Amino acid sequence: MISACAGVTALTAFTVLGTAPSASAAAPKEACTGLYNARITFWAMTCSQPGEPMIGGFATWRNIPITFDQVDTGSATVQVANYLRVSPNTSSSPLAPNIEIGLYAEKTGKTTHTYGPRWSELTTSGGRTTAIKAGVNPTKPDKRNHTYMTVRQDSGNQWDVLYDFNKVGSTTKQLKVIGGNTNRIDVGLEVTGPKYINVPSIANRMQFMTGNKVWQQVATANVAKSVTLPACSTSHAPPNCFTTKLADNSKFTQWTISKPRRQAAAAASPAAAPTAPTHSRDAVAAGLPATFNGVDQQALQACLENDPDSCLATVPGLSECVVTTRVCNAAALPADGTSGDDAAGADVSATDIRARAAAAFDVPGDAVAVEPPASPAAPKALAHAADSSRGNAAWTVTSTSSTPGLQRTDRRFDGFTARYSAHTGALLEACWGDLCDAS
Repeated sequence: MISACAGVTALTAFTVLGTAPSASAAAPKEACTGLYNARITFWAMTCSQPGEPMIGGFATWRNIPITFDQVDTGSATVQVANYLRVSPNTSSSPLAPNIEIGLYAEKTGKTTHTYGPRWSELTTSGGRTTAIKAGVNPTKPDKRNHTYMTVRQDSGNQWDVLYDFNKVGSTTKQLKVIGGNTNRIDVGLEVTGPKYINVPSIANRMQFMTGNKVWQQVATANVAKSVTLPACSTSHAPPNCFTTKLADNSKFTQWTISKPRRQAAAAASPAAAPTAPTHSRDAVAAGLPATFNGVDQQALQACLENDPDSCLATVPGLSECVVTTRVCNAAALPADGTSGDDAAGADVSATDIRARAAAAFDVPGDAVAVEPPASPAAPKALAHAADSSRGNAAWTVTSTSSTPGLQRTDRRFDGFTARYSAHTGALLEACWGDLCDAS
């Protein structure tokens, strides 16, 4: 994140004739304002319309330490999400099916909260979400850089999702990519319950893949913003304000955002350089093979620590691996067995899980059925989920009530199923509407 990605990066796995033409489109201001605007949830979001077919999206930022006030907020939802959202085809509606991948933190009790990455597929008939268990310290706010990516498959209309350059899932209900201004790529911050939350500066870098498989930055003229809290100032003091800055010239370079809790935090420049990570690259790289699926692993770890938005251009073998093997980072492979933070026995009560699920899915508490962690198998509705989450001891929650799912829209769907960690209360996976039937 130290320097911007200059120019265009060609993927070595493909022969690209010349440089991709400059994208030309109008900034999707109306869609951005309409999508990211609500009374309870607040956004500091950018929406970009590349102006040409887009078959990949890529973003990177650090795992910054998000903190919550240690007070009882009852069943109120208090959470933060910083994510990349790719909409392959918006020809019929700005609310067309899309893929979301990012970092999520939620206050779960007076002194507890969850933190970690997940990805979602959101459609007009339902949705599903899965926590990501792979990666180096994915649930730790250790200021480590992580990468978020989705790439369309070589055949058909579905997309693979990659975290730290390793595949973690695939979509099932995305639409065909077509020409014109029908693709959108969004990145930014979402906050619910801002008065209880402190979010330090997050420096978001973003690129998209053109139809001829070239990674490219979006033209600034094609970028719209939706910031639904006032800018922090003497007249708009924290906690109900954002600091934002779009660093650009002719291209989208960095969207830097924060949601300070107190006035002192607001005085810091949102464009300040991030604090050095608290880990050692040498410790992570120790014991790794020199190459893995053709990728230079030492070079990859160094790039992830210092300048991850340039890795596709600078790390030997990475660009080819991403578009072919899609398992490229030996240090970030999922661990065998159950998750280390899910100890035997339940530390979270059925009452807590019921209240959390009812609030998250906007259904009455008495319409939620809760199955204890002793259940021998995951429900059929979630049989498609990643193996890395199946082994965790988990509460299973179901409801047939009308729900918006985890989508921030006015749409309602028929029922949901969700699994929560028995130890931490973190959401492991969920589905709602027709996507509970996805295979």
